Amino acid sequence: MEKAHVYFVPGLAANTKIFERIQLPATAFEMHFLEWLPPLSVTEPIDNYAQRMCEQITHDNPILVGVSFGGVMVQEMSKIINFKRVIIISSIKSRKELPKRLKIAQKTKAYKLFPTSIVQNIENYQYWFLGSFLKKRTHLYKLYLSVNDTDYLNWAIHSVLHWQQQEELDYVLHIHGNKDEIFPIKHIKNSIEVDNGTHIMILNKAKTISKILEKECSIIE
Repeated sequence: MEKAHVYFVPGLAANTKIFERIQLPATAFEMHFLEWLPPLSVTEPIDNYAQRMCEQITHDNPILVGVSFGGVMVQEMSKIINFKRVIIISSIKSRKELPKRLKIAQKTKAYKLFPTSIVQNIENYQYWFLGSFLKKRTHLYKLYLSVNDTDYLNWAIHSVLHWQQQEELDYVLHIHGNKDEIFPIKHIKNSIEVDNGTHIMILNKAKTISKILEKECSIIE
């Protein structure tokens, strides 16, 4: 049996270590992990960036899986290449699913205060952009949030807050935790709900997510 190729994209500022607890049967799947690229500029359009991410894919009709901002990215990539499935985790499918506080950050441009502080102090990033709940998990985020180039952070934060997707793509499968602090479940429509899943459930609910991925990745459309 030919293996399905699954390409994973991590969250904003995260490295691919966040997928280290995800397990899929090696007999049926081959897992590939895409690291974030340096943006050509802080104003690089997200569709242009997605094109460059697609150039790293070396297999036809892959399964695309993205976490958080990585979920936004795989949706942009799906507009460029042929794919078997698109699965997002702890993410959003359109601007409608952004919580009010992030919409306010976009409108007031308060997000422009974040990036330089992020590079200097991980705790600032945790408080302003991801929420105070992460203060209890500092050691985890120092391990998994290693992409701290200033240009990348400026570009990524701007890109997620200014994402222009107005309606959800009907082929996207969404896995979301009902305790997600960043993208609250009350704003999320049409998702597979993970009980007690937080924004970092890719780490602490890896077994549950692995089972869902195995099932959904086995579905050929």
